[in-house]
Amino acid sequence: MKAHLHYDRHFTVSELDRRVFGSFIEHLGRAVYGGIFDPGHPTADENGFRRDVIDLITEMNVPVVRYPGGNFVSGYDWEDGVGPVGERPARLDLAWATVEPNTVGVNEFANWARAAKTEVMMAVNLGTRGPAEARDLIEYCNHPAGTRLSDLRRSHGVAEPHAFKLWCLGNEMDGPWQIGAKTATEYGRVAREAAKVMRWVDPSIELVACGSSNSKMATYASWEAEVLDHTYDQVEFLSLHTYYGNPDDDTANFLARNLDMDRFIKSVVAICDYVKAKKRSAKTINLSFDEWNVWFHSRGADQKRERWQEAPPLLEDIYTMEDALLVGAMLITLINNADRVKIACLAQLVNVIAPIMTETGGRAWRQTIFWPFAHASHWGRGTVLRPSVVAVDRHDTRDFTDVPAVETAAVLNEETGELALFIVNRDLKEAVETSISLGALKASRITQHHVLSDPDLKAVNTAAAPDRIAPRPGSGAAVETTAPGSTVTLRLAPASWTVVVLEVSGV
Repeated sequence: MKAHLHYDRHFTVSELDRRVFGSFIEHLGRAVYGGIFDPGHPTADENGFRRDVIDLITEMNVPVVRYPGGNFVSGYDWEDGVGPVGERPARLDLAWATVEPNTVGVNEFANWARAAKTEVMMAVNLGTRGPAEARDLIEYCNHPAGTRLSDLRRSHGVAEPHAFKLWCLGNEMDGPWQIGAKTATEYGRVAREAAKVMRWVDPSIELVACGSSNSKMATYASWEAEVLDHTYDQVEFLSLHTYYGNPDDDTANFLARNLDMDRFIKSVVAICDYVKAKKRSAKTINLSFDEWNVWFHSRGADQKRERWQEAPPLLEDIYTMEDALLVGAMLITLINNADRVKIACLAQLVNVIAPIMTETGGRAWRQTIFWPFAHASHWGRGTVLRPSVVAVDRHDTRDFTDVPAVETAAVLNEETGELALFIVNRDLKEAVETSISLGALKASRITQHHVLSDPDLKAVNTAAAPDRIAPRPGSGAAVETTAPGSTVTLRLAPASWTVVVLEVSGV
């Protein structure tokens, strides 16, 4: 089997926003308690945060983390999580039927974010609360001093404002599972008023309005259009959420699901641009794909657990090799839509449908999906080149037609003179002999070549075998000089994720 692709530095998609490699921490399961926060752990810092987990997160190069939800935020009173810890109330969290102790709140999370070298993407509660509470939270977080709420923050030991710049206006407000779910008109109006007063407090912020919870919602598309009709002038981004699973064990169909993600993105872009035209606006709304991942392994176990526990194990999917392949393909889709997708959050970061797993008080390790994310985040810096597929074998699956065997993205970093190629081979049985011509770019050498593959697509990493699925050095890739530039040739292993980084000139 063969594939031939072409890239040219003059045909670009967009500069790749670093925030596409964001993630998500919600007060859910063991994401916070036992995940990032575990004061009795041997590696815990002075604030109770696990340094072994922080090290893994910094290895992933996560630039922004969405917090504190998620469904949790729609019933959350932020005031419960500030001030002396011993005086904070425990509350019933109706979103996940657990008990929230409020030991970690906004100030503690800001401390964690600094330690993890990431920024906070803060969410406000527009389920049980509204514009007044959103205004209060941003004053508490971002106003320097001299007012009731900014001075309250200072009395809590935080002299300098957090200066959070990115804010979500609620979460999945179209979902009937959401506390305070709303119609598009109800949400659009409250989101507009919240955005207005939040920006009056801090004009420098960027705001994300809720799109549909997923593209299968009955109100999908009409929701986006109605919400934007109310909020277009107040927000910069519209959110998208999607999760994929393989409950029927149809691997070929599962590995094509990023094509659905691509269609979702392009459809929402079209809706945004329809509203732009309708309003005769010069402003362009971009996308925040702030929840995406594989999620299905843990659903059976979650249905059996006991209610009203504190930090029970929830949504703890154990990821396989094939899950890593789809995550890699989804990353490629996000990269190739960099002209409109400016933010994305892998949901979530630790323990809860996450690339990092921990034992409370014990070990931490990388799940299979850690690797494509870390690779893309590390080398996905610069300008995304537009792919031209000259020849590639295609196949049909149960839900998709003309599925390409090979999926690629290319990112040119002009500062370092490097071109990064991210590649998924979907073919489950055959290697693909691949050539990628680089137009006028001249590649002098291959500086990185990593391959993630395994004959057992159901293989997983565990605490006892944390490196069962891990990248290995690639071999056999070569650079040929072909006028006017270069061509890269390599053999893609069946069912594999591959990263090739080239030193290039002619940029």
